[in-house]
Parts: sequence; structure tokens; C-alpha cells
Amino acid sequence: MKFGNVALKAKELGFACRENELMKAHTTFRIGGPAELFIECNDVGKLGELLAVIREENCRLTVIGKGSNLLVSDNGIKGVVLYVCDDTVTVNGNEVCANAGAKLSTVCLAARDASLTGLEFAWGIPGSVGGAVYMNAGAYGGEIKQCIVSATSITLDGDIKHYTADELELGYRTSIFKKNGEIILSATFRLDIAEKQEIQAKMDDFLGRRKDKQPLEYPSAGSTFKRPEGYFAGALIEQSNLKGFSVGGAEVSVKHAGFVINKDNATCEDVLGLIKHIQATVKANFNVELEKEVIFVE
Repeated sequence: MKFGNVALKAKELGFACRENELMKAHTTFRIGGPAELFIECNDVGKLGELLAVIREENCRLTVIGKGSNLLVSDNGIKGVVLYVCDDTVTVNGNEVCANAGAKLSTVCLAARDASLTGLEFAWGIPGSVGGAVYMNAGAYGGEIKQCIVSATSITLDGDIKHYTADELELGYRTSIFKKNGEIILSATFRLDIAEKQEIQAKMDDFLGRRKDKQPLEYPSAGSTFKRPEGYFAGALIEQSNLKGFSVGGAEVSVKHAGFVINKDNATCEDVLGLIKHIQATVKANFNVELEKEVIFVE
């Protein structure tokens, strides 16, 4: 077995481990070929031991969360794919501490149940805490940067690092982790006290807006492009008459032009081809460069 020692260590640690796991099962786009070795890390406290073996074996490593912002190659991913799924969430006073694999929705519910407000904007974002911190996820005027107070990560050498909010370099869809390659283990959010009913009303409002304006009935990776300065990507695409335009099974949503959807068994190549066409058309029409928000992995 090509990754025999890594697989043995993963199983010894109690991590599920599979060869040639189709990545389409682990992305919200429902697209992607096989990972050579797929490991589910359900305990971030043991991750250092696994990383030591991965380093010894000189394996290529790709780390994922809920796959809500990923476009995976039809050829799959070489090396080891580490799925961080440790979903432990605890509440201490007005702080919510969550491990990287926790769903944002789980964290939102924990906050609501503790009468804590400030994370309602994240209700309905189909990602994990790790991915949300990595990308400084945001919606409807809110973002992770506004409520996070600290984060913990591990380097590929196994060193644990602790960051304050100011050290995270959180910006529009970016963080220090996009630069340093460290694996996020956990994050702590400091929130304000409010009535549960008020919190639930905000959550219901945000979710209602998502259902009304976004093509949630189709697989996608959310907003395909970053917001260009001074513009809105969806508006530029719509004004370019690209709503409903398709390449293979990939289509520009007729509901929201900022979303490329998997309309009919789209391949990664379909999506990449459509993205290139959108970028070229918007550039020709408005002289604006659209930058992908979705992350391409191969």
C-alpha cells in the first residue's frame, strides 16, 4: 500500500481511513475525483502524531473541512486528504469555543441556546469553523473577524500555535492561514447577551433571504467570485446577459448570477470552462477582472 504507514497510524489513532475516496461526496459542488488516501480526523488533539508520520513519509497533504468552497479536479487529489471533522463545541460565559470541524450551523445553535448574539449572519453558511476562519467567512454585513477572539493551529512540523484576533490578519476572504499553511484546530468567539427569541428571529431572517435569493436547490460552492472593488460580481455577470449560460452541466444560476451551479452532473472541467467564459465576458464588457472565490484543488 502506497501510504501504508500513514494509514496504519491513522487507524491506530481511531481515524477512519479509505483509499480512492471520491471527493464529490465531500464537496457541496458534488464534483471531484478520488483522493488517494482519505483520512477523517475526529480528534484534533491527536493530529500531531499523524502529521509526524505524514512528514516522515514525505506525503503530499491537502486539508479540507466541509468542502463548501472547493472545486476538486475530475482526476482527484494526489496524496493524503485530511478531513478535519472534530466538531466539539463548548460555551463558557459569553464565549463559544469550537473545534475546526464543527459546522457553523452547530455553533450558531449553541450560541442561540446560550442566549448569545453576534453569529446570526453565519446561519445557513454550509461550512466548518476551520473553513470560516481560513476564509474570514461573512454574509449580510457580518464576518468572522467581528466576533473571533482567538484561534489555535498546528504547523506541519507539529508545533501548536495560538493567535489573538489581531494576529489572524483577517481580511476580505483571507487570513494568516492562507499564507502560513498551518492547520486550524479551534477558534473562540466572544458574543453579546440577548434574548433567544430575538436571536432566532435574526437567524430566520437571514435564512429566509438565502432561500429567496440563492439557488440552494442545486449543488454549488456559494459565491463563485470575490467582490471586485466598487462592483458586485453577480450584477456584472447579469448585465453581461450570462444568466442561464452553461458549459456542459455547469450553469450560471438564473436565480443569482453570482453562483455557478452543478445543474446536470457537471464536471470540474465544465465549471472551469464556465468560469473562464464569465471572466472573459465581464472583462470585455466592463474591463473588470473577476477573481475566483472558490478554491480549485487537484
